[in-house]
Amino acid sequence: MGEDAAEQPRPSPETAADGVGEATSDGVNSWPVVHYGVAPYRTYHFFQQFRTTSSNPNNFLKGVKWSPDGSCFLTCSDDNSLRIFSLPYDSDGSSINDSQSVPDSDSYGANLVVSEGESVYDYCWYPYMSSSNPDLCVFATSTRDHPIHLWDANTGQLRCTYRAYDAMDEITAAFSIGFNPNGNKIFAGYNKTIRVFEVHRPGRDFQQYSTLLGNKEGQSGIISSIAFSPTCSGMLAAGSYSQTTAIYREDNMELLYVLHGQEGGVTQVQFSKDGNYLYTGGRKDPYVLCWDIRKTVDIVYKLYRSSEGTNQRIQFDIEPLGRYLGTGGQDGLVHIYDLQTGQWVSSFRAALDTINGLAFHPFLPMAATSSGHRRYGGLDDSEAYNGLSGDENCVSVWSFFSSTGDDAASADTRC
Repeated sequence: MGEDAAEQPRPSPETAADGVGEATSDGVNSWPVVHYGVAPYRTYHFFQQFRTTSSNPNNFLKGVKWSPDGSCFLTCSDDNSLRIFSLPYDSDGSSINDSQSVPDSDSYGANLVVSEGESVYDYCWYPYMSSSNPDLCVFATSTRDHPIHLWDANTGQLRCTYRAYDAMDEITAAFSIGFNPNGNKIFAGYNKTIRVFEVHRPGRDFQQYSTLLGNKEGQSGIISSIAFSPTCSGMLAAGSYSQTTAIYREDNMELLYVLHGQEGGVTQVQFSKDGNYLYTGGRKDPYVLCWDIRKTVDIVYKLYRSSEGTNQRIQFDIEPLGRYLGTGGQDGLVHIYDLQTGQWVSSFRAALDTINGLAFHPFLPMAATSSGHRRYGGLDDSEAYNGLSGDENCVSVWSFFSSTGDDAASADTRC
């Protein structure tokens, strides 16, 4: 279903006619037809920057996330570092210096490297991040045995910290974090607890909510993922390693209902663009589940991905128009699904090992992928390290074929 990443040709307009796409217009901006049925071509590629330390030659990636303004993307790797790569493009949105780079070298260097002291549990962008406003260029991280850190995305300086303490008055780390849609609060997941911090009040002040009710019902386990409804409905979803997903009210954290059905601990939750559906994925679970939050009795459908043999977080994402979902897996493929039907659309090979991160660009027909997994036995010596190829433990940016105007009218679409 896919070809080696290094061998994928750029699609031509003739072959793109067989793709799948959809064009919309809001009266001012016309969104291009993106053909997800046609394999994308790799625009940028990075791997050498993640192999610079001899003490950690097996430095695999853990995920990738685009900034809300689309100017850059953020990666997390096993060396406890986060790197920001700015996307070079013209004022009209056209990429520059694209895939004609030397195959054995990185397309360009990271603009910023932030090093944490321990393993990174979670990270997220400030929802109103804008490269044109330095005050808003921040992202948050949560690491083992550390408080939540708020970093300056331009300088790499630590802006402030948000500290939670346990019963022994020791700092306890959040396993998941997320900004609410207004950007004035940070919601953090702990063991059977969610703590809420005011963004403008760093320190140890927070509100604490137990996810277990007085009768021991509710949501148990570590709160591993948090997502907010994009429609500002005041609802948030929280996934737990107890294989459950719960829906809460944002204002008072009232538990509305709990969803059961994931075969492994939930590692990601994400709402659809209209806020009516929720998608959940788990570790050692081969399916992304679709739930209709207006009728939560049954699972709407399941989307397969190769993840039944790993405890890694395998990231999925929904493209900007909300019509298609992409997910990685252990097979090195990215699978694209039609969310209206739940049917598989296409797949392409993005790397030669586990695709653990996938993120669609917020408005361009592009996606970023990250790959890698922990390798045991023999990888501490230089010979095994040199055996890694450029398509392992790497990050790639992919461009999908798109068309606008008259081309959109002639392109095949599926409704």
